[in-house]
Amino acid sequence: MRTRMILGIVLLVVGLFVFIYGMNASRSFVEQVSNSLTGRYSNATSWYLIGGIAALAAGILLLLSGFVGKRK
Repeated sequence: MRTRMILGIVLLVVGLFVFIYGMNASRSFVEQVSNSLTGRYSNATSWYLIGGIAALAAGILLLLSGFVGKRK
């Protein structure tokens, strides 16, 4: 496997775990109270969600670029 594809798979898996961790954190009692009072999640939870989505997107892009690079 090429390095780009391995890195894409790693980013995909790590991004998925970070996103799931952020989703679980957003469902905690403290986050629900904070969200109802301020209308937003805490900074840590927001960064977990944003970071997870960014890592997922980067992993998908690296995997797709690895497959496109094989066709040439």
